[in-house]
Amino acid sequence: MYYEIRTYRLKNGGIPEYLKVVGELGIAIQKKHLGNLVGYFSSEIGPINEIVHIWGFASLDDRQARRARLSADPEWQAFLPKIRDLIINAENKIMIPAAFSPLGGSAPA
Repeated sequence: MYYEIRTYRLKNGGIPEYLKVVGELGIAIQKKHLGNLVGYFSSEIGPINEIVHIWGFASLDDRQARRARLSADPEWQAFLPKIRDLIINAENKIMIPAAFSPLGGSAPA
């Protein structure tokens, strides 16, 4: 399993608005295409105004295909402007769990 960890730094005070619009509209569209939502978080201590969401994929090809379907969805394209101006910076990581991780899995050979 591969995990995509997306971190967004939002405008000061943007977390409530971001979570509202994602909760009402965006998350359903993402789940329809991306599938395995591992978690969705907002910062409480540490760097402020951050959102982190984690998605699981069977492979990098699976991730690429699912992300392509999401990007092509007209509902998603209409949704993006609702959050775009709230995001200052975005970071994306692909992680694989160690064999002993609670999420299971093993590193590719």
